[in-house]
Amino acid sequence: MGELDEAGFERAIGACPTCAGKTFEIASYIDRTMQVMLGDADNDGKWAHDGEKFVDGTYRVTCVNCKTNVFESAACPRCHHEGGLATALATPSRLAVPKKCPKCKELELVLLGFAPSVVRVTSGGRVPTPTPLALLGEDGFHVVAIACDPCGWAVVAETCPLCDAPPPLRARP
Repeated sequence: MGELDEAGFERAIGACPTCAGKTFEIASYIDRTMQVMLGDADNDGKWAHDGEKFVDGTYRVTCVNCKTNVFESAACPRCHHEGGLATALATPSRLAVPKKCPKCKELELVLLGFAPSVVRVTSGGRVPTPTPLALLGEDGFHVVAIACDPCGWAVVAETCPLCDAPPPLRARP
């Protein structure tokens, strides 16, 4: 589990302890899938997470009204390496996307990445679709895995995809 579990998340977005506000901006690292052709994204991708993974990747919850950080963690949202969040947000992906599949030379590949995101939510309301803060090729977006559908070739990051901390990685929900 991340630094914030589901019960802690519900408490964090219940009401601001400073002003009793009920609208929060949530920053989270979450899963994003996309198709790439010749190493470039075909589109901005799609979110590929559930509620547990959204909570698991949360690194900051801020009251929109008074700007109080109700929850904040500087640890890597993926492996909990202390100070890893700053590294994740400021660096490019360490796993490079090839122009073609190294096994069958297919031009289209599928990738899974972790993207920082932000979303505004009102206490008790449904969480709307997050807005990505980084896309493939930008600092902060980290490729986790790349696969070729036709031949089954795949590669997965061997260290923490966000902060490059050594394995073993913690289990994800």
